Amino acid sequence: MQTRKKCVAMLLAGGQGSRLYSLTKKRAKPAVPFGGKYRIIDFPLSNCINSGIDTVGVLTQYEPLELNAYIGTGAPWDLDVMNGGAFILPPYVHGKKGEWYAGTANAVYQNIQFINRFNPENILILSGDHIYKMDYEKMLHFHEKNNADGTIAVIEVPMEEASRFGIMNTDEDNRITEFEEKPKQPKSNKASMGIYIFKWSKIKQYLIEDEEDETSEKDFGKNIIPKMLTQGENMYAYSFDGYWRDVGTIQSLWEANMELIDGDTALNLESDSFKVYTRNFSNPPHYVAKGANVSKSIISDGCLIEGEVTNSIIHSGVRICAGAKVSNSIIMDGTVIGKGAVVEKSIIDTECRINDKARIGGDNDITVIGDSVVIDTGAIVKEGTMVDPDEVVEASKEDILCQKTSLESFAQEAKVSS
Repeated sequence: MQTRKKCVAMLLAGGQGSRLYSLTKKRAKPAVPFGGKYRIIDFPLSNCINSGIDTVGVLTQYEPLELNAYIGTGAPWDLDVMNGGAFILPPYVHGKKGEWYAGTANAVYQNIQFINRFNPENILILSGDHIYKMDYEKMLHFHEKNNADGTIAVIEVPMEEASRFGIMNTDEDNRITEFEEKPKQPKSNKASMGIYIFKWSKIKQYLIEDEEDETSEKDFGKNIIPKMLTQGENMYAYSFDGYWRDVGTIQSLWEANMELIDGDTALNLESDSFKVYTRNFSNPPHYVAKGANVSKSIISDGCLIEGEVTNSIIHSGVRICAGAKVSNSIIMDGTVIGKGAVVEKSIIDTECRINDKARIGGDNDITVIGDSVVIDTGAIVKEGTMVDPDEVVEASKEDILCQKTSLESFAQEAKVSS
């Protein structure tokens, strides 16, 4: 008979991540590279094993292939255990029909059978698009100490920004009295982090009832949590005071990377006591050639630096050729920056080829180059431009300006289509 688990984690990793535009055209958001050697999903997975939670269901849906291959058996995170482990859970056929995950609550509902296998006392609901280090065991202890039916992790935000978040209003004992979704006049600054712990016996019934409600959006924040509060369930807010970043936009992803360089973040990636694990492909050490110049940057393994790098994060296997200049940028795995090329304030995805004397970006708006893009010799990609994956950008005969979709117009198109 299988031992009953105290807590099973369900990691929601199926979102499209449309606000990351070209970076998520061919991959799920949790698979986006971060910080020179990591993927976003490394953080919640590492948090789980560091917190003693060895059973994690990873709920995938949108462009899952890269994410599935990356997680594999879960071995890099010590999640390849006998009675537990990391499980990839895509939508699948039930009986004679199957359906996509319709929302966060529906995604967990569709996997009730999986959770029941471990008969857990509690389930931990996590998002796959946040950068943070958190000991879930402390939150679980808080949850059990208060005999809570549900516990929601919150972080204090500036009061002037509270209207952008789901806000938890609490009494003096941190019991939740009211939940407000993006209130115009917030009563507190306790913002939901999208991290929840529920008693399994309790939340399972709410998931079943929510599935039967045709008017529901099948969402924890919009439907499940408000209903639990209305029904008078014992709900508590757990305060977290560490570093936490939602990297769901180009701006926030770029800023979170730059904060690693500046060293003004509480996110200590070098700590051995609460390590962030990743899938390591054992590249050789990076090499900085004679005449190269590197300042205030993170250079990962397998890189060859012959040019100039300033205030940038360079991922594994990148080559920056002689005379090239890279500043305030994120260059992802396997990309080559050609001789004399200039890259400023840009995010360049994996396996790109920026040919000789090309110019990418500028001082102000962030420029984004998608996966496997080729930028022709001498071509200019204006700042704030978005280039989709697999495109070839040729230099024009006139002013050699790349006329691709700008971030501003891309956002406008997305707003119209939605």
